[in-house]
Amino acid sequence: MTASRASLDLLYSDTEEELRSAVRALLADHCAPATVLARAESGRPHDPALWRTLASGIGAAGLLVPEKLGGAGASHREAAVVLEELGRAVAPVPYLTGCVLAAEILLGCDTPEAADLLRALAAGRQVCVPALPLTQAPGAPLPRPLRDTGGGALSGTVTSVADAAAADVLLVLADTGLYAVPAAATRLTAAVPLDLTRPLATVTLDGAPGTRLADPATARAAVAGALLSGAGLLASEQLGLAEWCLTETVAHVRGRHQFNRPVGSFQALKHRLARLWLDVASARAAARAAADALATASPDAPLTVAVAQAYCSGVAVRAAEECVQLHGGIGMTWEHPAHLYLKRAKADSLALGTTGHHLGLVADFAELPAPA
Repeated sequence: MTASRASLDLLYSDTEEELRSAVRALLADHCAPATVLARAESGRPHDPALWRTLASGIGAAGLLVPEKLGGAGASHREAAVVLEELGRAVAPVPYLTGCVLAAEILLGCDTPEAADLLRALAAGRQVCVPALPLTQAPGAPLPRPLRDTGGGALSGTVTSVADAAAADVLLVLADTGLYAVPAAATRLTAAVPLDLTRPLATVTLDGAPGTRLADPATARAAVAGALLSGAGLLASEQLGLAEWCLTETVAHVRGRHQFNRPVGSFQALKHRLARLWLDVASARAAARAAADALATASPDAPLTVAVAQAYCSGVAVRAAEECVQLHGGIGMTWEHPAHLYLKRAKADSLALGTTGHHLGLVADFAELPAPA
């Protein structure tokens, strides 16, 4: 057993539990299912007031940012706890894209310009979002960079960019490096996403001015590292989603009666929920392992992240499907929030690499033939 595996810590610290309590209390006040659904139906799901409190009030935006740049100097473990709670609430905030992916990209640039953006991000003054397709996976070839037509004027199109509508700054990968481009200088064309709480857009740049943050080699390395961290922490969001589905489903079958007895007392339902409980418990171990491996910069992090994503994606989808089915007729209605969780689970199963992609990575790391 390697030293990295021997020191793996799957437990939550007191600090992490305190952070969880603060985030959960905030979401309970500002992110009730009815509120999320109403904002999703409005076509403007992002809640600026919720974001300001989460980002600067609680300080969640700067968890991955060093203290010297105005951040909390925490680790991926704390960010994972925040994402668990955001997953439990299907919260429509640009945390994964802005405070994980963008923050990791900027940290990888290590330039004064990137440091200035990190300070603004950590303080909650600006939302930075990478102009990358949400489906871009770690270990996969990066998309063709946009063109620098001269002097940092960028032209090109990127599809399926998550949370672009909430962004103040877009991080754009071009043929001459990574650039920070004001969102107002681009043209956004909203897409119709499966998950209404995480909107997608096509970003079009036509000579948009950008500030160069890194050279091409540094930029690609920074993006690759950010995708690995994003995929690992997405597993925590999927875990939180699955836990909510399990908790709500158990409460429903305990309270609903048929033939003068709770439907949860029927053996067939007990078996289904017991299996789901085991799946969620295993998902928790996988997600925590990925967060800890990223926090400690373990050499096993790529493998641990691939395992977590390959497993947690399926668990989140199964938990959401069981939630819809075991709620019966009410679970099929638009008014019940179960469909929000199912759509988020389905969308997350494609985000940052499919299950098949991550299983292929596991096979490569283990030097085994990839699954068919």
